[in-house]
Amino acid sequence: MLDERKVSFSGVQPSGNLTIGNYLGAIKNFPEFTEKYKCFYCVVDEHAITVRQNPAELRRRTYETLALYIACGLDPEKNTLYVQSHVPAHAELSWILNCYTMFGELSRMTQFKDKSAKHADNINAGLFTYPVLMASDILLYQTDVVPIGIDQKQHVELTRNIAERFNQVFPDTFTIPEPIIPAAGAKIMSLQEPDKKMSKSDENENAVVRILDDRDTIIRKFKRAVTDSESEIRMSDDKPGVSNLITIYSCFTGKTVSEIEKEFEGRGYGEFKLAVGEACANRLAPVQEEYRRILADKAYLESVMKKGAEEAAYYARKTLSKVRRKIGFVNL
Repeated sequence: MLDERKVSFSGVQPSGNLTIGNYLGAIKNFPEFTEKYKCFYCVVDEHAITVRQNPAELRRRTYETLALYIACGLDPEKNTLYVQSHVPAHAELSWILNCYTMFGELSRMTQFKDKSAKHADNINAGLFTYPVLMASDILLYQTDVVPIGIDQKQHVELTRNIAERFNQVFPDTFTIPEPIIPAAGAKIMSLQEPDKKMSKSDENENAVVRILDDRDTIIRKFKRAVTDSESEIRMSDDKPGVSNLITIYSCFTGKTVSEIEKEFEGRGYGEFKLAVGEACANRLAPVQEEYRRILADKAYLESVMKKGAEEAAYYARKTLSKVRRKIGFVNL
């Protein structure tokens, strides 16, 4: 029997050690969707290969990402947790939607420009067209809502454009998805360059706090965080470093900006940075402990992958069969 709830879809790449930006911007918010939506959580390994990967590391990180999903509170009995490459319908729908996506739309994608600059020796076709695969990920499940960080809004807008274009030719094929962007923590910035988003691929380890960093490492990184020459702790456009730390502290403690400004009034940056580091480490400690327990049980993780792939494929086949029939493919 089909689930009558609205559908939510989320995907995380297994392409590096996930950061607190991934955690606060997306993963932390996933469990609250479980009761409200039918949730699909995908480890998007097909997206990862737009950049050259070490095969053994990609396999290892796929297990690690799934383990982290579960450790962060996603119950495989209540959510569909699976690996993208285990459901071939993602790639098949992507090819079809490529034929309904304009070259100009893809050339305007900000992340293509950024990644092309970063990987100038490997500007491959997949890097250019992966937003269509992302659209396929979403549309395949007739997704109603997509919880994202603000930097992914452009991709959801493209997904909506593709779906609307296809629906104009073949009415009532796809649900038009809506992005859900959390009010706080939507974009966590680098600790060393607070005008840039925190990135798991940043070569400066002091710029990035990873979900699996140990307590001493987390606190040390926050102590080294860039602030400014003043000492006042307040949220302001002209204080990007301090504002970023306030955002992080707010996300980990649940305190409002005004409460934080009042709490640290008259206290120095050193004291504030230590408090942010401790709040972060305290919140991540139980996640890390649960992660290590789950990762040690490979058979369990593979059973979750198998169950999730079967569930996802059931829903994916329904959409793909409809699309194939509408565009004129012969279904056997």
